[in-house]
Amino acid sequence: MSQVAELASNLREFVRMVGAVVLFLLRMLGQIPRLIARPRLVVEQIYNTGALSLVIVMICGMFIGMVIGLQFYDILARFGSEDAIGVGAALGLLKELGPVVTALLFAGRAGTAVASEIGLMRATDQLSAMEIMAVDPIMRVAAPRFLGGIIAMPLLVAIFIAIGLFGVQLVAVQQLGVESNSFWSQMRAAVGVDDVVDGIVKSFVFGVACSLVAVHEGFTAIPTAEGVGRATTRTVVISAVLTLILDYMLTAVML
Repeated sequence: MSQVAELASNLREFVRMVGAVVLFLLRMLGQIPRLIARPRLVVEQIYNTGALSLVIVMICGMFIGMVIGLQFYDILARFGSEDAIGVGAALGLLKELGPVVTALLFAGRAGTAVASEIGLMRATDQLSAMEIMAVDPIMRVAAPRFLGGIIAMPLLVAIFIAIGLFGVQLVAVQQLGVESNSFWSQMRAAVGVDDVVDGIVKSFVFGVACSLVAVHEGFTAIPTAEGVGRATTRTVVISAVLTLILDYMLTAVML
């Protein structure tokens, strides 16, 4: 009976947590019309979450693309289909690796920064001071960071894919001797609009999930040094697990 009671308690806690996150999301969505009148707040967060993540996204995109070039060449060479390396690399980056890896990098760099920043504001009573001064912290702190992350994620994914394809081309064409015209022409013929849309949808969904987790964890952090550190850790773990779960669900629906 104790195990059943513990299971029921955990289930109630999970439902309570999901309900709290949904209510928090609805509160932020309600502030978006007001943010349109103050775009500077959102632009600042696009810079903080997007532009400051460019270096790690570009470096990882380049080397992942180069690794894909080496691995795909080794596999396709066994079937005499080296020229199709561009097709496999483009589809893999567009539909899977681009959105997923960028989301994981986003959670590790931008997500932790947002969670720790908001958590520190909670620990130093800055959020409480805003409420005392009749300033809504959801409007001033949470919603701009949430919306900025949603906008920045698809842009980072596009840059990751572009740099990744350059890395594939650098290895396949320049190093391994694949015909350049065949590399690009087969890619253009095989990759369709639906493939690009799949990547855009995934990047948008991952942006919503990672940004929501980061903002909520920081906003509800326990106002202590340990609480802020725990919120930062939970941001990375929950974002990574949620990204992979959503990736499977979206892939199953798209296929």
